[in-house]
Amino acid sequence: MGEEFYAILKLVSGEEIFSLIVVDNENDDDTVIVLQNPVIMWSVVSPGGTFIKVKPWMELPDEDIFIIRLDKVITMTESNDKKLINLYNHYINDEEPVYKENGLMKPNYEMGYISSVEEARKNLEKVFKLNKET
Repeated sequence: MGEEFYAILKLVSGEEIFSLIVVDNENDDDTVIVLQNPVIMWSVVSPGGTFIKVKPWMELPDEDIFIIRLDKVITMTESNDKKLINLYNHYINDEEPVYKENGLMKPNYEMGYISSVEEARKNLEKVFKLNKET
């Protein structure tokens, strides 16, 4: 078995899959790809912006590992896109959604979000009162 990596696969069925994969070519006659938690991602454009929707590749199985033969793949490309990988991991780990229900992105520390307006106001009032007393 090879190394794990994130990849986008285009299958002969027309499906495009994003997954953490391993290529198993121990048996040269029948190379297989092991998919871990494969998902389908697509872009939705609306007046509010562009969004990425995510859903499982197969909805009914309880399994998270799938094996497909290499002859079912048209093309495969490794993905190093951190946004796609983070979105995938948030979805797979059932973490809190990156986006609110109205489609707006929740601010986080990486975006410069330090506190809410209310918390910032209270902190500034404390600083102002301390400076006023001295």
